[in-house]
Amino acid sequence: MDPETLVEALRGTMDPNLREAAERQLNEGHTQVNFVSTLLRITMSDQLDLPVRQAGVIYLKNMITQHWSDGDASGTEIPVKNIPDEDREFIRDNIVEAIIHSPERIRVQLTTCIHHMIKHDYPNKWTAIVDKIGFYLQSENSTGWLGILLCLYQLVKNYEYKKPEERQPVVAAMHIFMPMLKEGFIQLLPNHYSDSVLVQKQIFKILYALFQYNLPLELINRQNLTEWMEILKTVVDRDVPSETLQIDEDERPELPWWKCKKWALHILARLFERYGSPGNTTKEYTEFAELFLKEYAVPAQQVLLKVLFQYTKKQYVAPRVLQQTLNYINQGIAHALTWRNLKPHIHGIIQDVVFPLMCYTDSDDELWREDPYEYIRMKFDVFEDFISPTTAAQTLLFTACNKRKEVLQKSMGFCYQILTDAASDPRKKDGALHMIGSLAEILLKKKIYKDQMEFMLQNHVFPLFRNDLGYMRARACWVLHYFCEVKFKSDQNLQSALDWTRLCLINDNEMPVKVEAAIALQVLISNQEKAKEYITPFIRPVMQALLHIVRETENDDLTNVIQKMICEYSEEVTPIAVEMTQHLAMTFNQVIQTGPDEEGGDDKAVTAMGILNTIDTLLSVVEDHKEITQQLEGICLQVIGTVLQQHVLEFYEEILSLAHSLTCQQVSPQMWQLLPLVYEVFQQDGFDYFTGVCLDPGPLGVRSEGHLSCSRSEVDVCVADMMPLLHNYVTVDTDTLLSDTKYLEIIYSMCKKVLTGDPGEDPECHAAKLLEVIVLQCKGRGIDQVVPLFVAAALERLTREVKTSELRTMCLQVAIAALYYSPPLLLNTLENLRFPNNTEPITKHFITQWLKDVDCFLGLHDRKMCILGLCALIDLDHRPPAVNQVANQLLPAAILLFNGLKRAYACRAEHENDEDDDDEDGEDEDENAELGSDEDDIDEEGQEYLEMLAKQAGEDGDDEDWEEDDAEETALEGYTTAVDDEDNLVDEYQIFKAILQNIQTQDPAWYQALTQELNEEQGKHLQDIGTLADQRRAAHESKMIEKHGGYKFTAPVVPSTFNFGGTAPGMN
Repeated sequence: MDPETLVEALRGTMDPNLREAAERQLNEGHTQVNFVSTLLRITMSDQLDLPVRQAGVIYLKNMITQHWSDGDASGTEIPVKNIPDEDREFIRDNIVEAIIHSPERIRVQLTTCIHHMIKHDYPNKWTAIVDKIGFYLQSENSTGWLGILLCLYQLVKNYEYKKPEERQPVVAAMHIFMPMLKEGFIQLLPNHYSDSVLVQKQIFKILYALFQYNLPLELINRQNLTEWMEILKTVVDRDVPSETLQIDEDERPELPWWKCKKWALHILARLFERYGSPGNTTKEYTEFAELFLKEYAVPAQQVLLKVLFQYTKKQYVAPRVLQQTLNYINQGIAHALTWRNLKPHIHGIIQDVVFPLMCYTDSDDELWREDPYEYIRMKFDVFEDFISPTTAAQTLLFTACNKRKEVLQKSMGFCYQILTDAASDPRKKDGALHMIGSLAEILLKKKIYKDQMEFMLQNHVFPLFRNDLGYMRARACWVLHYFCEVKFKSDQNLQSALDWTRLCLINDNEMPVKVEAAIALQVLISNQEKAKEYITPFIRPVMQALLHIVRETENDDLTNVIQKMICEYSEEVTPIAVEMTQHLAMTFNQVIQTGPDEEGGDDKAVTAMGILNTIDTLLSVVEDHKEITQQLEGICLQVIGTVLQQHVLEFYEEILSLAHSLTCQQVSPQMWQLLPLVYEVFQQDGFDYFTGVCLDPGPLGVRSEGHLSCSRSEVDVCVADMMPLLHNYVTVDTDTLLSDTKYLEIIYSMCKKVLTGDPGEDPECHAAKLLEVIVLQCKGRGIDQVVPLFVAAALERLTREVKTSELRTMCLQVAIAALYYSPPLLLNTLENLRFPNNTEPITKHFITQWLKDVDCFLGLHDRKMCILGLCALIDLDHRPPAVNQVANQLLPAAILLFNGLKRAYACRAEHENDEDDDDEDGEDEDENAELGSDEDDIDEEGQEYLEMLAKQAGEDGDDEDWEEDDAEETALEGYTTAVDDEDNLVDEYQIFKAILQNIQTQDPAWYQALTQELNEEQGKHLQDIGTLADQRRAAHESKMIEKHGGYKFTAPVVPSTFNFGGTAPGMN
């Protein structure tokens, strides 16, 4: 496509009347040689108007992000449309210059392009990028520095989260660039103009991305560390131009000078916290930590104390700068060296920095009055906490009071003075209570304070519930929340706390107060033994108020409150469960109507998920009330139908969980009608989605027009999410499953599609497991016509590459289950199956592979099935030659499995005992947590944990590296089958013993072939298995007698002989 035609097509995309034809023209031409190169030329052309260049660069970005990778078509049916090599070469040669010379709107798109190019091409195909960056960094013309630094930033960002051993390409490049960056920065420091400061900020961003998770010590020495620390301190310390004070305060944080300070502080805080704190780092940083603390920590602290001093003098400090400053100061509390420098200032910091930050502010008041719902969202936003100076101040206060002597006493004295002064400003009282509540964990552990806390609540918190100021009532609720574990000596005080919070929840006319009251009431009920009983008479109005607030605020914290309240009051909630579920369903429908571009869409998605989880909790508490469950089913099916019919993919995981809960006890006709709908969605929304492969949500994260999108980085719903529901269909109502062939066809089709596609091995394991469950559940139920299909689907999967032993054994297990179901049917199936390009039956290959992998069968169920399969093989009347040929391997394989099974049973028993004997946490006083001025806080446990994480990060992640104990249950064992039912006697020990004794009597030659090569140790194991079989039989009989009403004493009839030659129990 020639440049003029391409320009016109791009121009056409901006005209609604021409857009469709223009996009068709672009799509037809984009595989041609020079198409992508021409796009870049158009993007770089100063002769064209900016909208056309923007359209060109967006199309270029989409081409590169989608098609720059090599386009390996393995595992996909349609080859990836690739970019010709000529175009690739042109783009590599020119994109750096394009970034340097383009305006900001174009540049931001081009940096995304170069990020993807570096990801796929560096270092193997594009070492020239390093030479080009080096060339421009050494250029005398500093106007190109920002552009080239953006390229270097993308290079470093590609390695930011990689393991140390994978970062060598970027470390090698930074060996070249670090000195250049340092010299460039020193050259720029005297220049305070915004362009210069933007370049300085970009250098800091590069360093932070390089240092954030791993510090390459080979790039650091005492000299360059000293120089960089001086640069960082200079930037933090330098004045911001006075003219910036003319700009609106809300916009100042975005100015280059404050952003540059923020990134300098990011680096300082990260160096100190992660690498520069002796006793709190991994071993490789020990020497660096000692050097940093001794040489650099205190001088940097001095500069930061100056920042805090400026804040106390009412000089403007950007919030993120203040937050990072407090984080650094907080880190210094733990070390004697920095603490000695900090100690004279700590009370001034707490009173003049921390305290004002913790008081109710003008901006809080404005937001409360103008938009109380946004006020609630902001106060409960965890991301807001992460960047908030208030949260940083709270953390510093807690650390200082917890770790250093006298700080707590003086801080409490300061707060007490404010609370007892009748003339104190209400906002100051709010700040004092905020401080006290933040210290609740410490105060409730110290003898001197914990007995006074009830008095504090009675005298300084309860009266606030009558305060006219809403924020003071909210603070009263908040303080009760944080002191919910206080030991009330007076029942009247506990009752007052509950009354006040309950009345605030139900009657207060300010929504932020209601929200705080809801949370406080729930934690009081959970932590105060007598509280639950007291609130019981009021549970209906309390739950109604909670449901109303969730609908009004769409706040996810409150859905958690409701879930916990449902669990606390399961009996009381049962009569109102239908009403509650109807209310929640209406709220859910309201929440999911949010447009994808609407502000707060992500928060609403989380709330919607919380609502679905709350409905699921309601279902669990009424599961024993059949009539209520039936009523809830109709409401839930409406919700499930809404999600499936409107294809709101974000909530598939939750609605599948709801459907599972509705089918645990029984499967109604309505729930059977859901199965075809689930299958239809499975087909329509893409098999990839249900098998864990991500769907591209599109440029805006939109998957369903008119509905909010979660904007999750990847969709992780897979067959594992469908599996519990499908398992219920098979095991809870097997009669209906077999009454109509379409049900079995649907489930088989889904499993077959998973096993023949390429979704990853975990979903394939689930699919094979489901086939095994069907075979075992339907033993003796006449599904002979479908079992060969199941076996073929599973074994055909083994003809393609299998990476994990889990998938291999799971596919083998489908055939083993078929052998247990009907040995002749399985053998006939194997005789009729052929591998590709092979005319021989697969019987021999199957048995050989099975015995080879016998040590890979783990957990209880898999080993048990393996043993039952071997029993069926040994007990065949007409043995194929393939079985006779491996006669000497069969019993050793069984013995190996029984040894593993013994460990697995012991492990399960141990876990059951652990659950019964959970030790309650003690309430030991933490009186020795404070440190002297000359003591360091060394976190030995944390250090060991960091080293363990580092060690694990260095491993290749292969599942087998983590199998320290093969006795643990496997992930798929939760999907139980008929053979796992403890009440049905399918005991592998007894079956094995009976069959072996039967063979010994009836077929001595076969018995000889089986046992003749056993060594002495294996012979002893065989005897032990027989002994265990007898013990298990006696234990089972005793359990059954106990279950059916205890022993009935009658005269025992003892047989004169024991006949072990009868039919083995459980094998019929």
